[in-house]
Amino acid sequence: MISLTTDLFQAGYVFFGFRESLFHSGRLVFSLQNEYMKDNFLIKIETWHKPDMGHQENVHGLDAETWKKVDVVYIDIADRSQVEPKDYKPEEDPCKYKSAKTGRGPLGPDWKKELPNKKDCPHMCAYKLVTVKFKWWGLQNKVENFIQKQEKRLFTNFHRQLFCWIDKWIELNMEDIRRMEEETRKELDEMRVKDPVKGMVALED
Repeated sequence: MISLTTDLFQAGYVFFGFRESLFHSGRLVFSLQNEYMKDNFLIKIETWHKPDMGHQENVHGLDAETWKKVDVVYIDIADRSQVEPKDYKPEEDPCKYKSAKTGRGPLGPDWKKELPNKKDCPHMCAYKLVTVKFKWWGLQNKVENFIQKQEKRLFTNFHRQLFCWIDKWIELNMEDIRRMEEETRKELDEMRVKDPVKGMVALED
């Protein structure tokens, strides 16, 4: 068992992030490092968005030796069994939600087989490559595995929300998105200084 709490992140200045977006190519890179551990700590998330149903292998172009070490995990946003009981919300369940603006949803058990045949319904898959490094004797494997598990949980919850919030974002343009990003950044900066820790709490094994 490993016990980690969000208290670890109270000192926000200890961590710094790097984000690189290439919207036109569909690629997004986010890295999180620690000033104290330097090169011994890294969480790196690389995302490719492709107009398919997730059937491509090694979309990130890794070398053969690295690819052998990759554990491929498939996330189905309509699969309730992939959601932690504490995370489940009926209003964020793609199997229950129907978009008023687009008519999409609810998702049935065969939605992944049916979607490619719907020419009027664009779709894409987010291929995420998560690299975790935590070089600390006696803790490395436990912490790295723990972080990977939480990342999978985060991706599952986020993309379920994204589908169920479609009416909130479907009509946004890039100018709207940039403005909202800047507003969110300022809000988070203020919360980090003034407010107690919020957000997803890591679950222990």
